Amino acid sequence: MRLRTTKACYLLLLGFLLIGCAQKSETMQHKYTNALIKETSPYLLQHAHNPVNWEAWGPEVLARAKEENKPLLISIGYAACHWCHVMEHECFEDEEVAQIMNANFINIKIDREERPDVDQIYMDALQMMSGSGGWPLNIVALPDGKPFWGATYVPKDNWIKSLKQLTTLYQEQHEKVAAYAADLEKGIKAINLVEANPSETTFDLKALDQTVAQWATQFDTFLGGYKRAPKFMMPNNLDFLMHYAALESKDSVMAYVDTTLTRMAYGGIFDHVGGGFSRYAVDTKWHVPHFEKMLYDNGQLTSLYAKAFARTNNPLYRSVVEKTIAFATSELMDESGGFYASLDADSNNAKGELEEGAYYVWTAEELQAILKEDFSIFKDYYNINTYGLWEAGNYVLIRDKTDTAIAQKHGITVEDLRQLVDDSLQKLKVIRDKRPRPRLDDKVLSAWNGLMLKGLIDAYRYLGEDRFLDLALNTANFLKEEMIDERGKLFRNYKKGKRTINGFLDDYATVIEAFIALYEVTFDNQWLQLATTLTTTVIQDFKDRESGLFYYTSTEDDPLIRRTLEINDNVISSSNSIMAKNLLKLHKLYPKADYGTQATQMVQRVAAQFKEYASGFANWLHLILYYERPFYEVAVVGQQYREKGQQIGRTYLPNSILVGTAKEGTIDLLQNRYAPNRTLIYVCIEGACKLPVTSVDKVLDQIGMDTVP
Repeated sequence: MRLRTTKACYLLLLGFLLIGCAQKSETMQHKYTNALIKETSPYLLQHAHNPVNWEAWGPEVLARAKEENKPLLISIGYAACHWCHVMEHECFEDEEVAQIMNANFINIKIDREERPDVDQIYMDALQMMSGSGGWPLNIVALPDGKPFWGATYVPKDNWIKSLKQLTTLYQEQHEKVAAYAADLEKGIKAINLVEANPSETTFDLKALDQTVAQWATQFDTFLGGYKRAPKFMMPNNLDFLMHYAALESKDSVMAYVDTTLTRMAYGGIFDHVGGGFSRYAVDTKWHVPHFEKMLYDNGQLTSLYAKAFARTNNPLYRSVVEKTIAFATSELMDESGGFYASLDADSNNAKGELEEGAYYVWTAEELQAILKEDFSIFKDYYNINTYGLWEAGNYVLIRDKTDTAIAQKHGITVEDLRQLVDDSLQKLKVIRDKRPRPRLDDKVLSAWNGLMLKGLIDAYRYLGEDRFLDLALNTANFLKEEMIDERGKLFRNYKKGKRTINGFLDDYATVIEAFIALYEVTFDNQWLQLATTLTTTVIQDFKDRESGLFYYTSTEDDPLIRRTLEINDNVISSSNSIMAKNLLKLHKLYPKADYGTQATQMVQRVAAQFKEYASGFANWLHLILYYERPFYEVAVVGQQYREKGQQIGRTYLPNSILVGTAKEGTIDLLQNRYAPNRTLIYVCIEGACKLPVTSVDKVLDQIGMDTVP
């Protein structure tokens, strides 16, 4: 994964790396307005009053660059990016810098969250040139978009020096620059090729066991996560490992998953006061986060903890789900029903200066004044000591002991302890709500809303609270009404009724996944129909006929220098791995369609890479368990189909799909199975069903799994 560059500044000029540092300059008053004022992205609007003549990415801008024979200066970032803000203040708000940029370049600003298709290509280019990456991502390219220079954060003096060198180079050695750019373009395309594998390539349970055993050498079994810092949460890694451990009875792997989930929930990376998770922890104990809060993390972690609760009945996991949803709905939810993208890491401190984490941290004196007689217990609970100290006298709340241990130490009951802690956190929230708030990125992205929708669905499925289903239906209806057009095409972005970008593969994949899951908890056919409609669009507009995989961009999009095939699972699972799982599940419901063949072909194309880089293909590995272990289709037919379906759904059954109807259904599994005055449950594998039963316990016996005690 790519980490945000901190004080190191990387520049490359045709192979030479320049490194520099500079002091932050004073933010100048806004005097200018550029073309970004017409955009909806908060990140682009942040730059709308720079003296730089910024423009958004578009074919007309590239055409003008060709006409004027000027290189493109492409600067990519996102609203919650700390060092993007720093470089803006130091460089892009500076009139001297702007004069050089405006005179010699066509300047393009890109929100990487709106245009990940462009970001993917230029991030690959930067990593090929310099060996590192991060944001802000600054690229200089030929007018046709082929890059020949790149850097992350650059201080003003080095930026000016580099711009002048690049201008001279482009004007005086244009042929060499063009030749370098052509070679780099070949590399950018080659790095994304998926090599053909023999059609019989397999990856069986024995290979999976060996792969996980090798993978486990990286596990931090004491603090959770991996044996390194910073620590990222990687929900897809933990989701697969929980699935694998449950099916294969791997107690040590399950213990590692639970250790990680507990330590993350105890850590400062989880906002104990307001709920929700920050981006990652800079240390090994999940203590000090990079304080930005992203919708995609919180959606995935809601799903993960809900599943973990179903498996363990651990009240800590339930609490995390409830608090994370409370955060998302109070801080990120749009009145339309969609969810915003993120909260910034920075907010104004007591001096009125932007500071990372200012909104979230506490001094011991503040806590004592607010909590009074409850402070002594709260101090032990959240380590207001050397363990919880961050810097400059500020503490980030972190746990390292169970409720039982703290209660015993202070001679009170666990119930009284929890009440005291809850009351204390509420007092802190009242005070914190009066502080200057972190900046909000209020654009709505389909892909991330798909992840949050899946989180809400899993919260309802496994915790059984109707309010979570109400929220899920609200978001699902927003996606149906605002983000999908009459042709079955999905949009990427939304803000105040405006949709300006076609959906990418991850938008389709996560929304399809969520709609399938929503069908499983409602048995409302409209969600299944929408899932199949969107899948048809994906197959028509995104498929690479040679590999069987799907391109990240649609055939309706303007061509870039590469059509990306996204296969590696990162903090968010790859769009191809999600689509492969979707196709496999749709195959179980529509076996006469070609979904199953396509899913198998996709797995075979990438399986050779699983063993060497398991964590980077974690979401793909679910499919190995789907193929190698029985995958159950559970059909509930009769008047009590909703009640019985809900009971079955609350059990952690990762290798299954659930369907239901009162009488007859449209899918094969629900046809010719109705019996008057009875609710029958059929457990099937590839449409071949066991004898029907009437109780949930008998269903679980047939599947071979017991209910959670």
